[in-house]
Amino acid sequence: MYVLRKGVAWRDVPSEVVGCSGVTAWRRLRDWTEAGVWPRLHEALLTELRAAGSLDMDDAAIDGSHIRALKWGLMSGRRRWIAAAPAPSTM
Repeated sequence: MYVLRKGVAWRDVPSEVVGCSGVTAWRRLRDWTEAGVWPRLHEALLTELRAAGSLDMDDAAIDGSHIRALKWGLMSGRRRWIAAAPAPSTM
Protein backbone atom coordinates (compact mmCIF):
# COMPACT_ATOMS: atom_id res chain seq x y z
CA MET A 1 0.00 0.00 0.00
CA TYR A 2 2.88 2.34 0.74
CA VAL A 3 4.21 2.06 -2.81
CA LEU A 4 0.75 2.67 -4.29
CA ARG A 5 -0.12 5.59 -2.04
CA LYS A 6 3.23 7.36 -2.14
CA GLY A 7 4.15 6.52 -5.74
CA VAL A 8 7.71 5.53 -4.88
CA ALA A 9 9.87 2.75 -6.29
CA TRP A 10 10.17 -0.42 -4.23
CA ARG A 11 13.84 0.33 -3.54
CA ASP A 12 12.84 3.67 -1.97
CA VAL A 13 10.45 2.24 0.62
CA PRO A 14 11.79 3.13 4.09
CA SER A 15 12.26 -0.08 6.10
CA GLU A 16 11.34 1.66 9.37
CA VAL A 17 7.86 2.37 7.94
CA VAL A 18 6.98 -1.11 6.60
CA GLY A 19 9.22 -3.31 8.75
CA CYS A 20 11.45 -4.63 5.96
CA SER A 21 13.27 -3.33 2.92
CA GLY A 22 11.20 -2.42 -0.13
CA VAL A 23 12.93 -5.14 -2.15
CA THR A 24 12.00 -7.73 0.49
CA ALA A 25 8.41 -6.47 0.47
CA TRP A 26 8.34 -6.74 -3.34
CA ARG A 27 9.70 -10.32 -3.22
CA ARG A 28 7.06 -11.31 -0.66
CA LEU A 29 4.32 -9.75 -2.78
CA ARG A 30 5.59 -11.67 -5.83
CA ASP A 31 5.84 -14.95 -3.91
CA TRP A 32 2.37 -14.57 -2.38
CA THR A 33 0.90 -13.74 -5.78
CA GLU A 34 2.53 -16.82 -7.37
CA ALA A 35 1.28 -18.96 -4.46
CA GLY A 36 -2.32 -17.82 -5.05
CA VAL A 37 -2.67 -16.09 -1.68
CA TRP A 38 -4.81 -13.15 -2.88
CA PRO A 39 -7.77 -15.08 -4.35
CA ARG A 40 -7.84 -17.30 -1.24
CA LEU A 41 -7.68 -14.26 1.06
CA HIS A 42 -10.48 -12.60 -0.93
CA GLU A 43 -12.67 -15.68 -0.60
CA ALA A 44 -11.95 -15.97 3.13
CA LEU A 45 -12.90 -12.33 3.69
CA LEU A 46 -16.14 -12.75 1.72
CA THR A 47 -16.98 -15.87 3.74
CA GLU A 48 -16.48 -14.01 7.02
CA LEU A 49 -18.53 -11.02 5.86
CA ARG A 50 -21.37 -13.31 4.72
CA ALA A 51 -21.32 -15.21 8.04
CA ALA A 52 -21.50 -11.92 9.96
CA GLY A 53 -24.30 -10.64 7.72
CA SER A 54 -22.11 -7.69 6.75
CA LEU A 55 -21.88 -8.25 3.02
CA ASP A 56 -24.06 -5.68 1.30
CA MET A 57 -24.14 -6.33 -2.45
CA ASP A 58 -26.43 -3.36 -3.16
CA ASP A 59 -23.38 -1.19 -3.82
CA ALA A 60 -21.26 -3.77 -5.65
CA ALA A 61 -19.36 -3.25 -8.89
CA ILE A 62 -18.00 -5.89 -11.22
CA ASP A 63 -14.61 -5.24 -12.75
CA GLY A 64 -12.91 -7.51 -15.24
CA SER A 65 -9.82 -5.37 -15.75
CA HIS A 66 -7.64 -8.05 -14.13
CA ILE A 67 -8.77 -10.72 -16.61
CA ARG A 68 -6.64 -11.10 -19.72
CA ALA A 69 -8.63 -10.54 -22.89
CA LEU A 70 -7.87 -13.15 -25.51
CA LYS A 71 -7.46 -11.84 -29.04
CA TRP A 72 -10.79 -12.32 -30.82
CA GLY A 73 -12.22 -14.10 -27.77
CA LEU A 74 -14.06 -17.37 -28.08
CA MET A 75 -16.38 -17.17 -31.07
CA SER A 76 -18.06 -19.68 -33.28
CA GLY A 77 -19.11 -18.99 -36.82
CA ARG A 78 -18.07 -16.12 -39.07
CA ARG A 79 -16.74 -12.92 -37.64
CA ARG A 80 -18.79 -9.89 -38.55
CA TRP A 81 -16.84 -6.72 -39.16
CA ILE A 82 -18.47 -3.56 -37.86
CA ALA A 83 -16.22 -1.02 -39.56
CA ALA A 84 -17.96 1.74 -41.45
CA ALA A 85 -18.73 0.95 -45.07
CA PRO A 86 -17.94 3.55 -47.74
CA ALA A 87 -20.84 5.87 -48.43
CA PRO A 88 -22.56 5.48 -51.81
CA SER A 89 -21.57 8.05 -54.41
CA THR A 90 -24.04 10.90 -54.83
CA MET A 91 -22.57 12.19 -58.08
